[in-house]
Amino acid sequence: MVNVLIVGSGGREHAFTWKASQSDLVDKIFVAPGNAGTSLEPKAENIEISCSDIEGLVSFSEKENIGLVIVGPEDPLVNGITDAFKKVGIDCFGPESMGARLEGSKVFAKSFMKKHNIPTANYESFTDADEAIKYIQKNKFPLVIKADGLAAGKGVVIVEDYESANETINAFISETKYGDASKKIIVEEFLKGQELSYIVMVDRNEYLPLATSQDHKTIGEGDVGLNTGGMGAYSPVPFVNEELDILIKKKVIEPTVDGLLQDGISFRGFLYAGLMIDSDMDIKVLEYNCRFGDPETQPIMLRLKSDLIEMIQTCFSGGISNYKVEWDQKSAMGIVMSSIGYPESYETGKKISGLDAFSGRDDIKVFHSGTRIENQNFLTNGGRVLCLTALGDDLDQSNQNAYSAIDKIEWDGKYYRKDIGFRVMK
Repeated sequence: MVNVLIVGSGGREHAFTWKASQSDLVDKIFVAPGNAGTSLEPKAENIEISCSDIEGLVSFSEKENIGLVIVGPEDPLVNGITDAFKKVGIDCFGPESMGARLEGSKVFAKSFMKKHNIPTANYESFTDADEAIKYIQKNKFPLVIKADGLAAGKGVVIVEDYESANETINAFISETKYGDASKKIIVEEFLKGQELSYIVMVDRNEYLPLATSQDHKTIGEGDVGLNTGGMGAYSPVPFVNEELDILIKKKVIEPTVDGLLQDGISFRGFLYAGLMIDSDMDIKVLEYNCRFGDPETQPIMLRLKSDLIEMIQTCFSGGISNYKVEWDQKSAMGIVMSSIGYPESYETGKKISGLDAFSGRDDIKVFHSGTRIENQNFLTNGGRVLCLTALGDDLDQSNQNAYSAIDKIEWDGKYYRKDIGFRVMK
């Protein structure tokens, strides 16, 4: 039996907590700092330590005899949380800071892909706004401008013309919109096709592919508006057949795993490849994440029948590539419910009603993100508030189940996209 620490406060961490609580291998789960949902799961307890307080998390883990740490968000990984736990001999699932650079720096990731012949969009990187503006004048629109560092999924802008490109470049570099993260930028070609989230568990030279999923990043229906952390996802993705799956492993996953080893990086954790698949089934990597996606975690965990803790422990003991993972054959869809105004300014502290409508349901689970409990009431406490996740026999059914359930949950200023799954649904 093991005591587990889950680091993070979002829907992804609630999904991990929910799944870990079902494991016979787990004695106690601590979530730092967690949310209203994590605190209600069996075996689980929230602790008031910030994700960024690495020293505090290590100290707590030593005191509470933590045997396994699972890190949800990217910031602590980039800032060396796994390195810190390794020093004191506690297993921490997530790459060390060297490996986390795949997400922490888009310039590093692009250079890595170029070096190891992994297909990606053509690009140039800049630290000088004038040089970047000169470059865009020679290229066709639309173009994609990305902040080099971490910007909570919001540092990517598709620009349709010179004026918006000029404005974005100046906001990123000259006005440092995202602080140090946007002092360096990438300008790359705009790719057309279907996006795909392809997530694997990696143990140095071994890997295990997980279920496919597709995220919906923009705030507006029809994929318009500002980028967010993600407004909904479903799993599995119907256009990923065996042939495409083999191709993704051959062209992206295996060269990435091999490339990390060649570069002297020992990577153990979740590796997320954000892919673009065009109409000819050509694959290009849009981005790497060094952790599970949010909201992809929620539908994937709802479908996972195997023991998550056993899978993670296998990454430490060896043999993950031979692990026989079991999935529910049903489709799962997760719809993010957010505060009106997100991803810009929004209000919190709104009372949420209707959450008790789904207790005891196996086919619907409401994962909490930005929530807190005050005087026995659930209150909104962030931009993304909940992710209502439902199973169905196929994508249409999981979509119907999710959207028919979402009306039962209310608060003042509730927003959600009404078209999750639209890219592949008839």
